Amino acid sequence: MGIRIYKKSDQASGSFNNGEILEKKPIGFPNDGGELKPYSNIFYWAHAWTTHEKSTIGLHPHRGFEICSFVLKGKINHYDTKQNKWIPLEQGDIQVIRSGSGISHSEEICDSTEIFQIWFDPDLSKTLTKEASYNDYKSTEFPVSFIKNKVVKNIIGSNSPVQIGSEGVSVNEHLLGIGDHLIDINEGYIHSIFLMDGTMSFNGTECSAGTFFTAELENYFQIKVLEKVKLFEIISPINPSYSTYA
Repeated sequence: MGIRIYKKSDQASGSFNNGEILEKKPIGFPNDGGELKPYSNIFYWAHAWTTHEKSTIGLHPHRGFEICSFVLKGKINHYDTKQNKWIPLEQGDIQVIRSGSGISHSEEICDSTEIFQIWFDPDLSKTLTKEASYNDYKSTEFPVSFIKNKVVKNIIGSNSPVQIGSEGVSVNEHLLGIGDHLIDINEGYIHSIFLMDGTMSFNGTECSAGTFFTAELENYFQIKVLEKVKLFEIISPINPSYSTYA
């Protein structure tokens, strides 16, 4: 079967600032532990949240990768050496750092905040020589479609204002009502799906928030929603046309 389930216990853990920020990593760094390692052109995926009123990750450098931060709940403040100022981002907003030849940034994670930070792997033979760039996008900029018992927001993809260089990447958010649902699986692509909220079952296995799925080599992913569900989905090529860092 081309669909695999990764519970929270299967994912790597991490923390910053003596536990002020905690993480579960569906896709960790190679030395992080956890069952999944980088695949497709997704190098890293962390779900992070605060346990304190506010915590700051100090200025640190990046090169090559495209680093996207998705604010799931709450608020963050972001500083980088390209903008040279602090920028607030709220629930539903995202920031994209195309780190190119080099950029440094810092993040302040506010109280009751959750984020995804995901590193996409572009063709480093090209991006390492490009000047770094930064964009942020408000939640209201993303197109939304309503289909029967579901709502789909396109965050990265053909209808979205967000442009990244990593090949063939789409990002969607699904809001699914109670009942049976099918999510189409694109041929030649892997779908990486994080259960953000709610409860659902797959093949009789009940799954709660924090569960991660990969789906490929199937026509669809069939689930039963038991309690209204929010899913975060990345679609990316199984075999990118360039050599990835991993």
